[in-house]
Amino acid sequence: MEKVLELVKKIPKGMITTYRELAKASGSHPRKVAKILSKNLNNKIPCHRVVYANGCIAGYNRGVRKKISLLRKEGVKINGNKILNFQEILYRFKGRGGTRTRE
Repeated sequence: MEKVLELVKKIPKGMITTYRELAKASGSHPRKVAKILSKNLNNKIPCHRVVYANGCIAGYNRGVRKKISLLRKEGVKINGNKILNFQEILYRFKGRGGTRTRE
């Protein structure tokens, strides 16, 4: 659990990652990552920056509208519930150590 939350803290403002990327980096399963993040009530951990691998926005304990609002405040371009510039702002972790790479 701590590993997942520590990785989420590393996602820069204005960027996103996916449950799948977090799972790879933490050695977990995407569903387990989602469950861990759903229990996070600490506003210091930016769980709103985690989205589905297809760029869709869902799964936020404060509601999807709030998640979209927070992402837009950070400059993320969204249409409906989908990120428009997904590949440009995708934050990837290298291996299981949490070292980031950006494509």
